[in-house]
Amino acid sequence: MAELRSILIVDDSRFSQALIENLILEKHPDWMVEKAAHGEDALAKAATSDFDLITIDYNMPGMNGIELVEKLRQAGCQARLILLTANVQESMSQRAHSLDIGFVKKPITPESMAQVLTYLE
Repeated sequence: MAELRSILIVDDSRFSQALIENLILEKHPDWMVEKAAHGEDALAKAATSDFDLITIDYNMPGMNGIELVEKLRQAGCQARLILLTANVQESMSQRAHSLDIGFVKKPITPESMAQVLTYLE
């Protein structure tokens, strides 16, 4: 039996949130998926739930994805963190690597989501 997982999707685009959620639930219909529209919302949800994986967009209002990663770490978040972004500059990939977080390029496709889910293996 597959392990149940808890995922938090952090993206200011409702379309992206829905697409990510649908692609995850297509493969794992019993997993719990929550959504947050910005960093502060994500921090509040991460403080009250133990997520296995958090996908984080880089470009969001308020705080960007890297700032959110740093705040999640400071708060003791143990989830696997994945930067899922259209910002594909080499410097962004290197920054993600230096923070020991996953880095997956948008667009959101079945292939990119399969890449995201490999971080749970």
